Amino acid sequence: MEEKSRVLVVSGTGYIGRRIVRASLAQGHPTFVLMRPEIGLDVDKLQMLLSFKAQGARLLEASLDDHAGLVAAVKQVDVVISAMSGAHMRSHNLLLQHKIVEAIKEPGNIKLLLNTIFRMQRFLPSEFGMDPSRMTHALEPGRVTFDEKMELRRAIEESNIPHTYISANCFAAYFGPNLCQMRTLLPPKERVLVYGDGNVKAIFVDEDDVAAYTIKCIDDPRTMNKTIYLRPPDNILTQNEVIEKWEKLSGKVLSEKIHITAEEFLAPMKDLDFPNQVGVGHFYHIFYEGCLTNFEIGDDGAEATLLYPEVQYTRLDEYMKQYL
Repeated sequence: MEEKSRVLVVSGTGYIGRRIVRASLAQGHPTFVLMRPEIGLDVDKLQMLLSFKAQGARLLEASLDDHAGLVAAVKQVDVVISAMSGAHMRSHNLLLQHKIVEAIKEPGNIKLLLNTIFRMQRFLPSEFGMDPSRMTHALEPGRVTFDEKMELRRAIEESNIPHTYISANCFAAYFGPNLCQMRTLLPPKERVLVYGDGNVKAIFVDEDDVAAYTIKCIDDPRTMNKTIYLRPPDNILTQNEVIEKWEKLSGKVLSEKIHITAEEFLAPMKDLDFPNQVGVGHFYHIFYEGCLTNFEIGDDGAEATLLYPEVQYTRLDEYMKQYL
């Protein structure tokens, strides 16, 4: 039986990171989690790390600012997955991943594609949303997220580090049960804002499925140096279809469906704080432009549900049932 890659998860206590750790353990990978010194002040995250340890994960103490410690951690594994969050932040957290790239570049760490071995070093940077290579036109200030991801991609590729990028589209919890409404995660009771005519397709993915597909990719030569798009066919839906699914599940038709034009949607943007400006920009690209579905996957990418039909992904209406 072929030995599975050893996986290091950076930011393993985060929203997606914790799911990636669990998926890695569930799929039988020797799993390591980076434990940064500052975690000692967060009891909830510390206890989460200890629970991972009890499930068989190894905790590796290192700081992103400690190059030698980070190199030592990277040398113990075959695959590094970063789940660092940069969403709605001014702190440029995503750029901290350049320190991971520098650690992977250390002589002796990278196992290149030309090697005749089955296991090879691979880096999966923190993306898990829209494909940044298709967002060069994105509105400010949210564009900074895509620009930083592309800057990191260039550093990875210029260093010849084998890699895989994950485009996971819309996390179900943030876009599904709330019927794609901003500033709430709960289903509307009476009134729902509909973006344009509500007929632009978006893609909704259960966060645990994101993790499962991510781990499936790491030992697969078909995903090497490619972008993997998560497009569960039954979860490619318009906002109107999402609303209809909730109305069917709840047995209640929402009394007010207020259609809002793109101009009306963007008009208040300048008066919002930074996180909400970013959110408005992202919603605009998804629900008015259709940025998740308005392109075909080319030779430099692949679609996860086609690669891994054995994964039984969660349909959005099934996901919504917990909110009844």
